[in-house]
Amino acid sequence: MKKLASRRRHIIKLLIALVVAAFLTLSLPACSQPQAEAVSAADTPATLEEVPGTDLHRITLTERAVERLGLKTGMAASGPQGKLTVPYGAILYDSQGKTWVYTNPELRVYVRQAVSIERIAGEAALLREGPPVGTVVVTLGAEELFGEEFDTAH
Repeated sequence: MKKLASRRRHIIKLLIALVVAAFLTLSLPACSQPQAEAVSAADTPATLEEVPGTDLHRITLTERAVERLGLKTGMAASGPQGKLTVPYGAILYDSQGKTWVYTNPELRVYVRQAVSIERIAGEAALLREGPPVGTVVVTLGAEELFGEEFDTAH
């Protein structure tokens, strides 16, 4: 009888130890998560300013944000029959089907501008309306700027 009672105590202690070990194992990863660092204004990857008289914004990115997003730019040019053209990669479609490009008027500054597409010819979009010839436009990463402008990336 003593042997059976001793064995039961041993099994109970073992079960308690397993429950405690399981609890600690499940709770430790949550405790070891790094604390979110405070973000200073200098660390903010982008600032938004309203463009007066419009519903558009000027997006100003930090140098680090531009590098992280891998933004590429090209130019609006005069194409066949004097039509305004931009690289097709510059065209952005919103949820209502409207077409836009992001212009790059200053270093690390981006502004969305409406365009009207006449047709797509290979890698070029021929426009009815858009930015003036010579305007720098974003050809890669416009979706990221759109997400930043409308806070859809967070």
